[in-house]
Amino acid sequence: MVSKHPELPVLRRRDLLVAAGAGLCLPARAQRGRSVTDSAGRRVGVPAQVQRIFPAGPPAAIWLYTLAPDALLGWPRANHAPELEFLLPGIGNRPELGRLTGRGNTANLEQVLALKPDLIIDAGSTRQTFVELAERVQSQTGIPYALIDGRLEATAQGYTLLGELTGRTERAATLARYASDTLRTVRERVALAPAQPRVYYARGPEGLQTGLGGSINVEIFEAMGIRHVGAGLRGGLVTVPMEQVLTWDPEVIVTIDQDFARTVQANPLWRGVSAVRSGRVHLSPKLPFGWVDFPPGVNRLPGLWWLGSKVFPALFPEDLATITRDFYRLFYQVDLSPAQVARVLAGRD
Repeated sequence: MVSKHPELPVLRRRDLLVAAGAGLCLPARAQRGRSVTDSAGRRVGVPAQVQRIFPAGPPAAIWLYTLAPDALLGWPRANHAPELEFLLPGIGNRPELGRLTGRGNTANLEQVLALKPDLIIDAGSTRQTFVELAERVQSQTGIPYALIDGRLEATAQGYTLLGELTGRTERAATLARYASDTLRTVRERVALAPAQPRVYYARGPEGLQTGLGGSINVEIFEAMGIRHVGAGLRGGLVTVPMEQVLTWDPEVIVTIDQDFARTVQANPLWRGVSAVRSGRVHLSPKLPFGWVDFPPGVNRLPGLWWLGSKVFPALFPEDLATITRDFYRLFYQVDLSPAQVARVLAGRD
């Protein structure tokens, strides 16, 4: 059987038979304790007590970790040692589960059932493709599956919904308020800028991958009101020729690639670019998760302050060390030493 959507896992009748043969009981949907409307407008029946949650992909895992770490069953990908340093002991090192969403989906139905989750959460797009996946998994397993709108501008509403789903409404309100206040503040600041510099988002060791307008990879720029050089073209993540970069001649370059950040100054192809000549090439923080992209989750919230300070330094005078320390304490629930803060802001692992 081939799925008509390549990013969706195909759930076969054989999977259900294997699960039954292994003694894995499908939850009875009739036993749901309450009904919650998710971001796609679906009514999802959930138990009165939600204690075990399966994250469908990386953004969902981070959302869950920040709100209800005890309920997080594991991670789509095992966290590495540099990442574990900035996560709660006993939570950051929970097992690798694979993922239900994305082109690299690796979780199978038998594995999901064996974990006996009370709920499956996905955070990201609420397009019909993902609605179909949620409905299929939910109908074939009996496990409620809720979709959360993962757009940056919807973060506050997402936390409110996740709080309702998990019964953690008080903490959810605190995190939602931080997200709402941060987005409002950075947008107001950017709107005050008398002019916008030309900003380029560079990915890959050669710096030639970038996001076009509407791409999830550059959502943080667009959510803030920063007009990146690729905004005039609609699309996703693309590779552009060096000639196009030279035509754009960005005045600020933001990258997540350490190799590119380390070598760009000495690269003769890039020497004529304004951002390189003026030393305005900035490597984004990435521990334990990226601040600009990768994955596109709530981990980008401190990146709003960081990006503002790099593009509009006069409008964002806040101390990034303080913002980092406060965010990690509130969202990741860890206290950082000054040395750890410095390592995070350096953007290297």
